[in-house]
Amino acid sequence: QVQLVESGGGLVQPGGSLRLSCAASGTIFSRIAMGWYRQAPGKQRESVAGIGSSGRTNYADSVKGRFTISRDNAKNTVLLQMNSLKPEDTAVYYCNTWPVGGRVWGQGTQVTVSS
Repeated sequence: QVQLVESGGGLVQPGGSLRLSCAASGTIFSRIAMGWYRQAPGKQRESVAGIGSSGRTNYADSVKGRFTISRDNAKNTVLLQMNSLKPEDTAVYYCNTWPVGGRVWGQGTQVTVSS
């Protein structure tokens, strides 16, 4: 059974940075596209960024130029570097398969951007 464990969230001031990490187990990680999603209070979960098995990336318009997704297949890990954070980036961030989250969702990691 695939397990997804997100970490790296926290409280940061506007303009700050965070680096999220997702550890995946129980799957042939290197062969599948992975992505990050987020859900803000009272809103539906939305796609943030995805990375294919070849390394090709996709980003939501709202995070282009600020967020960078990467992967380390040797460690079954997907990373999300978030820079120039804004209050509207506040949400619980999840990782899952891309472009559709087809695995059981993990607990997520809370990102709060506030002064």
